[in-house]
Amino acid sequence: MPQVAIRWGALAPLVLTSLAIMGSPGPATMSLVAVGSAYGVWRCVPYLVGIIIGSTLVLLAVATGMTATLLAVPAVSSVVFGIAVAYILWLAYHIATAPSLKQQDARVAAPSLASGALLGLANPKAWIAMSAVFASADLAATAATDAAAKILVLTVMIIVINAAWLGASATLAPLLRHPGKARVVNTLLAGALIIATALAVLE
Repeated sequence: MPQVAIRWGALAPLVLTSLAIMGSPGPATMSLVAVGSAYGVWRCVPYLVGIIIGSTLVLLAVATGMTATLLAVPAVSSVVFGIAVAYILWLAYHIATAPSLKQQDARVAAPSLASGALLGLANPKAWIAMSAVFASADLAATAATDAAAKILVLTVMIIVINAAWLGASATLAPLLRHPGKARVVNTLLAGALIIATALAVLE
């Protein structure tokens, strides 16, 4: 039985590339900071899990060659981007109008796992970034082993990167306990989310 040879020297460049491309501000990462700041980190863990699930589905679509097929159909890409933009605008509005952490109670619903999965799957940047990162390195000589290794590595990176962005929102928590400051911060984050989405769509 032939041994499977992994090109360990290509692993570090792949990780660094994924950090630079997947970890840069975009609709999903900015939304994690925004919702974490608006609703609290722990209440947004289900949303984080949804983002991870949706992003991993995009990764699997890239790995199996479905991305090129889907995005080659103008109607499909338009629908995907349209859903993403509509949801992000809705999310930005709710972030901008969210009460301060001090004013919130259990009746103020934080974004759900399903909404995170929707954004992770329909995120315009995710399709572009995953395709670029996936093609940036070869981890094995055979196509199947190479794809499997990259899926494993990039899934870990999806988890680490998105968890880090949600965790970063905790640094804003002290500001968000004051109603006036919370309104300013939430509005700025909602605006940043819209700008990140616009940039992703225009790429």
